[in-house]
Amino acid sequence: MNSETDDVFQFPCSFPIKAMGREAEGFPAHVMDLVAASAGPIAHEDVSIRPSRDGRYISVTVTFTATSREQLDEIYRRLTASQRILVVL
Repeated sequence: MNSETDDVFQFPCSFPIKAMGREAEGFPAHVMDLVAASAGPIAHEDVSIRPSRDGRYISVTVTFTATSREQLDEIYRRLTASQRILVVL
């Protein structure tokens, strides 16, 4: 519990997480649903959406209140398990 990573964050804290995937209908909602499954409801004003330069890809950044390292790990696992998501930062 006292790993170097735990020392970086002081919970609770505001935490942005970014997921990238192919531009497709419903992708932002998909990302929001996966984050909300562990973080609770996500307000639309806490979501930033950016298309790639050529419009083939999209990035969705969701900022939420992280309460623990375990919660962050769970969210990362959910996002990386999705076949629709190509990269998680």
